[in-house]
Amino acid sequence: MILQSLVTYYESLEQKGKITSPGWCSAKVSFGLELSEEGELIRVIPLKESVERGKKTVEVPAIRRVPQMVARSSGVSANFLCDNSSYLLGIDNKGKPERSLECFEAAKEKHLEILEDVDSRAARAVTLYFKTWKPEKAMGHAALSEVLEEILAGGNLIFFVGDEFVQEDPAIKAAWETYSQQPGEGTEGICLVTGKQAEIARIHGTIKGVPGAQSSGAALVSFNAPAFESYGKEQSYNAPVSTYAAYAYTTALNYLLSDRDHMTLIGDTAVVYWAEDGEEAYNRTFSFMMEPTADNQEIVDGVFKNLAAGKAVDVDDVEESLSMDQKFYILGLSPNAARLSVRFFYQDSFGNILRHVKDHYDRLRIVRPAGDRMEYLGVWRLLSETVNKKSKDKKPAPNMAGSLYRAVISGSNYPESMYQAVIGRIRSEQDDSDSHSYKITRGRAAMIKAFLLKNRGGSEEEITMELNDNSNDVAYILGQEFAVLEAIQEDANPGINATIKDKYFNSACATPASIFPILFKLKNSHLRKMNQKGKEIYYEKMLGALQSKITEVPKRLNLDAQGRFILGYYHQTQKRYEKKSKEEV
Repeated sequence: MILQSLVTYYESLEQKGKITSPGWCSAKVSFGLELSEEGELIRVIPLKESVERGKKTVEVPAIRRVPQMVARSSGVSANFLCDNSSYLLGIDNKGKPERSLECFEAAKEKHLEILEDVDSRAARAVTLYFKTWKPEKAMGHAALSEVLEEILAGGNLIFFVGDEFVQEDPAIKAAWETYSQQPGEGTEGICLVTGKQAEIARIHGTIKGVPGAQSSGAALVSFNAPAFESYGKEQSYNAPVSTYAAYAYTTALNYLLSDRDHMTLIGDTAVVYWAEDGEEAYNRTFSFMMEPTADNQEIVDGVFKNLAAGKAVDVDDVEESLSMDQKFYILGLSPNAARLSVRFFYQDSFGNILRHVKDHYDRLRIVRPAGDRMEYLGVWRLLSETVNKKSKDKKPAPNMAGSLYRAVISGSNYPESMYQAVIGRIRSEQDDSDSHSYKITRGRAAMIKAFLLKNRGGSEEEITMELNDNSNDVAYILGQEFAVLEAIQEDANPGINATIKDKYFNSACATPASIFPILFKLKNSHLRKMNQKGKEIYYEKMLGALQSKITEVPKRLNLDAQGRFILGYYHQTQKRYEKKSKEEV
């Protein structure tokens, strides 16, 4: 199903002229080798481009349309017109001159075979270059001296003759297409993707752009050991896919991974998404709905309001409204040595996916601290709440990242690991004596609320957005009480650095029966120190109202009850801060 979806997407892109046709691919190219008509190397042309990456400007290789590159993990196999220094110059920095010479000879043989009968200035220049170039003298060539170190680092090179890049020469293009479309000597069979009788690809092209995978590319479909094979079918013959389908799905997937409008990195999972018809507005809309920024909160809100009202969803740069019936696909990939692992694959109508995302944001809605303007928190912001901010590696647990993303888009239950990670992070930061900041953030409280509503079937009347004065849940009420007791201590000791939260929160949350008697004794001394009768009466009435709802304080609270305790504490604290803000105004 994944390969079929990618092939269909490839065909949509090809019709729009957005992607290369069979025999061609897009490659990252660092330099151009300018040749004279006599095949002499005149100079090296830098092709890297400046792009913005966050707050920095970096130089990255240019993307060029070049003849289809071979898939190689070992051995010598030359590309046509685009390759690294080993193949096009016969040199590298790996300390293996014999291998570099072997690579050059393979490239020379391939280029002379394809171009020998081609009558064009560019073809003659390349042919003469391979006949006259001396790899043993390359290191001292004047044209290479200034950029030799960069060239040897492994970037791709292409040829330039006259006023054009060689792969764009019409005669050379025709010669390459004739060569690349020659009938193969491979096995024929029924393609599992197209259902047609065709030549089966022995090795599929590699997928590039998945962070953590090999930079040369990783395989999505491959079999490299007898244990993975069946019926004596080796390599990719074990999963018969035609050469056309293999080219189409790898080209489409590489296109998605190379475009930031189609790809998001969540933990170690590269998530790509696309609409079946290839219309770019769908993936752009999906992208900012999943990861809203401070600048597009109103746009996200407008999309959800139109969706709820049954109105058309419009985007600025598209004349027609987005179809809610459009098929939309989301694929999560993670690195696995020389291969890729599929974390998840989800397909549904675009409208249904947006509804699932809206339901997710509705579950996350919770009272926000003053100054917090982010109504919608994206998946990455939520995952960051599970990470130790003091750790060098601030990436969330890999499996949890993919599972949370899948839960949001599909409307399924959140991963249990997410809830456990949030509770664990709150508990561990309470135990951190070096910091006395507010540990129960809006994001963590929102995640607890969403989890209890979705996974535990919580009632929206009980698990609310803001303080629920009508709640009779003991754990929630105990959380409220703890917040009130902390407020009493802070009023009695203005500017205090450490409160009862820093010393007793974890114990009160897990084993309240053994801790709350201690807290109430402390409360009495705090009230006496406060020496304000009005405030004393106010706090005693508040605690009395809460205590009247509790018949017995539990000895222990399970994880679900601890989540409700934390919500009670968060809601009560936010109510207190809200009151302070109003008094200051």
